[in-house]
Amino acid sequence: MEVLEIEILFVVIGALVGIIIGFIIRKNIAEGKLNSAEEIAKRTIENAAREGESQKKELLLEAKEEVHMRRTEAENEIKKSKLELQNFEKRIITKEETVDRRSEMIDKKEENLSSKEEELNLRETKLDDIYKEQLEQLEKLSGLTSEEAKNLLLSNIEKEIVQESAIMIKEMESKAREEADKKAREIISTAIQRYASDHVAETTVTVVNLPNDEMKGRIIGREGRNIRALETLTGIDLIIDDTPEAVVLSGFNPIRREVARISLEKLIVDGRIHPARIEEMVKKAEDEVNLMIKEEGEQAAFDTNVHGLHPELIKYLGRLKYRTSYGQNVLKHSIEVAHLAGMMAAEIGANEKIAKRAGLLHDIGKSIDHEVEGPHVEIGVDLARKYGESEEVIHGIEAHHGDVEPSTIEAILVQAADAISAARPGARRETLELYIKRLETLERIANSFEGVEQSFAIQAGREVRILVKPEDVSESEIVNMARNIGNRIEQELDYPGQIKVNVIRETRAIEYAK
Repeated sequence: MEVLEIEILFVVIGALVGIIIGFIIRKNIAEGKLNSAEEIAKRTIENAAREGESQKKELLLEAKEEVHMRRTEAENEIKKSKLELQNFEKRIITKEETVDRRSEMIDKKEENLSSKEEELNLRETKLDDIYKEQLEQLEKLSGLTSEEAKNLLLSNIEKEIVQESAIMIKEMESKAREEADKKAREIISTAIQRYASDHVAETTVTVVNLPNDEMKGRIIGREGRNIRALETLTGIDLIIDDTPEAVVLSGFNPIRREVARISLEKLIVDGRIHPARIEEMVKKAEDEVNLMIKEEGEQAAFDTNVHGLHPELIKYLGRLKYRTSYGQNVLKHSIEVAHLAGMMAAEIGANEKIAKRAGLLHDIGKSIDHEVEGPHVEIGVDLARKYGESEEVIHGIEAHHGDVEPSTIEAILVQAADAISAARPGARRETLELYIKRLETLERIANSFEGVEQSFAIQAGREVRILVKPEDVSESEIVNMARNIGNRIEQELDYPGQIKVNVIRETRAIEYAK
C-alpha cells in the first residue's frame, strides 16, 4: 500500500511539474504567439496526463505484484510457526506424561518406606524389651548392676593395659640401653682418635760423619780391601763420594745398617782400619746391637705393661726400633697402638690385656719382612702362633689390615688404633702440598652438591663439616646428601681410617619484643 501511495505522489508531482512548465512557457512566449503556446501547452498537458496515467497503471500493477508476494511469504511463515508450535506441544505433552509416571512411582516408594519405618519401629521396641529382660536376667545371675559390671570390666582392661605397657617399656628400655652402649662405644672411639703423642720420624738413610776427608782413603784401604771387607761383613753398601766429611750407608736391612754404622764409628775412633780389625769391630757391633734390641723389646713390653712374652718375640719387637714405615718408627707406632687399644678396651668393657698385647704385636712381622717372603701380617701371625700367643691375640694381628673380617671387639679396637696412630698429621711423612690438596679436595667435593652453603675440612682431614641452605635442603634430604658425599669421597680419595661427613642444617627466626 505504501508503494501505491508513493506512485500516486509521483504522478501528482509529474502533473504539477507539467503545469509549471506550461506556465513558464506561456509567460515567455510573446503575445503574438499566445495561441500557439496555448496549443503547445494543451498538448503538453495532455501528453503529461497520458504519461502519468500510463505510469499510474504500471505502478499499480507492480504494487499488486509486491503485495501478492508479501502475502505468500507471510502465509509460509505462518505455516512454519504453526508446525513448530505443534511439535513443541507434543514434546510438552510427552514430558508431562513422564513427570506423571515418576510422581506415581515416588508416591509408591513413600508408601513402602512408611510401612517399613513402622515395621522398624516395632522391631526396635521389641529389641529394647528383650535387652531389658536380658539385662535384668544378667544382673540377677551375676548379682551386679550394669554400672558395677561396667566398672569391673574397665578395671580389668586397665590392669591389662598397665601390664602390657610395662612390658613395652621394659623392651624399649632394653633396646635403648643396647643402642646407648653401642653409641657410647662409637663416641669413645671417636674421642680417642683425637689422642696425640710425640712422634720421631726417622729416615732410611744413615750418614756417618768423618773427622776429615783423609779418613775416606783409609776407609777405602789399599786397592779397596777395607771397604770390601766392611761391605762383605755387614751386607751394607758404603757410598764415598764428594760429600765433605761424610760417608753414606745404604741397605734395605735396618739392623745391618745399624751394625755397619756402629762398626764404622768405632773404627774411626780407634784409627786402626784393616780387614782383621774390621772383622773384630763388626762382631762387637753385632753383639752391641743385639743387646740394644733385647733392651728395646723389654722396655716396650714394660712401657705397655704386657708381660709373659716369649724371649724371641721380645727380640723381634726390639728389632722394630730400626724399622720405619713411611718415615714413622714402627716400634713407637706399635707402643702407641697398644696404649690406644688398651684405653678403648677399658672404656667399653672389653679385655684390656688382649687388646694391648695384640696392639703391641700387630706389626711384629715387619721385623723380618726383609728376610722372609710374604706380607708382614702373615709373617706376624706365624711368629705369634710359633711362640705360643693366644688365638685372640693372633686374630687381632691378622685382622688389623682387614685381610680377614674382625670377629672380636679387641680385634676391631686394634684395627681402629692402628688407623688412628698412622693417619693423623705428623705420624707419617707427608708433604705440605699433598696435605693441603687433600683438604681442598674434600671441600671441593662437598661444595659440588646443590644446596651446600659452606664446607670446612677439619680434624686434619678426618672430618668434613658441611653447612646447607635450609630453604633449599629439607631435614629428610640431608641424610641422603651425607651418604652421597661420603660415597664420592670414597671414590675420589685414598686415605687411611675413615672421614666423618657432618651435614648441618639450621633455621633461625629472630624477633624483638618492644
